Amino acid sequence: MKLGTHGAVQPGPPDGSCEQPGPLGPSQQVSAFMFPYFIMLVFCGIPLFFMELSFGQFASQGCLGVWRVSPMFKGVGYGMMVVSTYIGIYYNVVICIAFYYFFVSMTRVLPWTYCSNPWNTPDCVGVLDGNLSSRAALNITQLLNSTQKRTSPSEEYWRRYVLNLSDDIGNLGEVRLPLLGCLGVSWVVVFLCLIKGVKSSGKVVYFTATFPYVVLTILFVRGITLEGAVTGIMYYLTPQWDKILNAKVWGDAASQIFYSLGCAWGGLITMASYNKFNNNCYRDSIIISITNCATSVYAGFVIFSILGFMANHLGVDVSKVADHGPGLAFVAYPEALTLLPISPLWSILFFFMLILLGLGTQFCLLETLVTAIVDEVGNEWIIRKKTFVTLGVAVAGFLLGVPLTTQAGIYWLLLMDNYAASFSLVVISCIMCVAIMYIYGHRNYFKDIEMMLGFPPPLFFQICWRFISPAIIFFILVFTVIQYRPISYNEYVYPTWAISIGFLMALSSVICIPIYAIYKVCRSEGDTLLERLKNATKASKDWGPALPEHRSGRYAPVFSPSTESHLEVQPLQPEKGQSEAAAASPVQGSNGSAHSQDSRL
Repeated sequence: MKLGTHGAVQPGPPDGSCEQPGPLGPSQQVSAFMFPYFIMLVFCGIPLFFMELSFGQFASQGCLGVWRVSPMFKGVGYGMMVVSTYIGIYYNVVICIAFYYFFVSMTRVLPWTYCSNPWNTPDCVGVLDGNLSSRAALNITQLLNSTQKRTSPSEEYWRRYVLNLSDDIGNLGEVRLPLLGCLGVSWVVVFLCLIKGVKSSGKVVYFTATFPYVVLTILFVRGITLEGAVTGIMYYLTPQWDKILNAKVWGDAASQIFYSLGCAWGGLITMASYNKFNNNCYRDSIIISITNCATSVYAGFVIFSILGFMANHLGVDVSKVADHGPGLAFVAYPEALTLLPISPLWSILFFFMLILLGLGTQFCLLETLVTAIVDEVGNEWIIRKKTFVTLGVAVAGFLLGVPLTTQAGIYWLLLMDNYAASFSLVVISCIMCVAIMYIYGHRNYFKDIEMMLGFPPPLFFQICWRFISPAIIFFILVFTVIQYRPISYNEYVYPTWAISIGFLMALSSVICIPIYAIYKVCRSEGDTLLERLKNATKASKDWGPALPEHRSGRYAPVFSPSTESHLEVQPLQPEKGQSEAAAASPVQGSNGSAHSQDSRL
């Protein structure tokens, strides 16, 4: 599960939490989104999830090292690193806001409970305000003729106090010092938890994987007992078939699948590289993907029961209750928490849940970058100094996140969310799929999986990898270009120069692929361009399983009979693992951290 920027609790890089890269929010017809979501899950999400797990597990390498399979496409790995960098920068800002709400919840009365605060406007209508009855006394004619937009105290607290939102993306205003401090706390926690690599963060998984379900269930029970909850749930479930033809809905579904499952970040490949060579990653991919989807659906009932209640109270449509983006997690949920007995306690638990979900994803992002850097340099010094690499990445991430804590920070955060880490993921996955299936060869890859798992991938996955997944992704990209509309935040329309920056961020990850391909072709041996292309795409000699006992068949080392008995076969990456006979004891990973090969994704 993951904490997402769009505020919905759903699983995930990476929730029954809040993480979506595409602009899905209550402003969209969510029922129209569900059909494309399931289609993308079955034909793209699960197959590509399995592909990345098997890819990293087979080679025991991070997102750069695995491209020994076809060196010309190593730019795909660099593209993954760029995407992970963007996500890591703004994602920790979302976590820092959760930290802020966590700290301010430690009070007798939650600060967004009433409309009697200095930052509130006359349009504010609080569920628990003393003047609620007088407001409710307005007759129907006054309500119909009213031009005022009624807002909740949680929304005004979010926009007018926490963000102190400016009027333009170019008007940065001042740095919000409370958010800056929480951002520092967030990065310190991430760094401390990764000092020893994946081993130091793995023990918390048992708690972080179960605790969110407890909180979700409590909120669900409370939500369905509220007046108007049925309206919200019906909005969630009622099909809007006219929206199905909208390419943006399919694009958002694709982005959500890629984001929640962690496809194309590089994190799946990196974490799978720590698995045992014969671990059943096929079973893992099915279980994780289905659990992810089920939690998303369950969280939808929780969210829209609460949104239905808020819409009923404010007298507006469900689609107009809350912002899209992080506003849903920091507007709708806080409002619902004020309705629970001992609301500060539940608020603390809820935002603690968000922090745990967010940190879990952030660990994966940071570990992906650190592992890729250490694997790429590859010398003994950087493996021993891995902690300093982690510290350097954390410091850089903090500094780059400072602009997102200004008064215009939310505009920049959504810009990065919609452009830097949205369809770049789809493009990267499509190229990865094509490179493995058609350049390295589908027969070779199927044999690799059979050697690793003991059985070839099922026919459904073979067909999806070769035909269905790339085709679906390609058509989505085409129709998205045709139906493209610039993003907006509520009534604010982004200026052209900001949209241009967004496209440059999206391009910066994808452009890595052709640039590195040209570089590799130029550096390859051969007298003609065709010979250079063949040599650049041919698998490296050291491609294959990392441990010698797994290098059988075509990966078996060849020695002359006279010298074979005198030679000792060394693993290609001794730092990635020792013999599985010593699996229970710590081994040294390429990221320089001691970890057990019993650890799993």
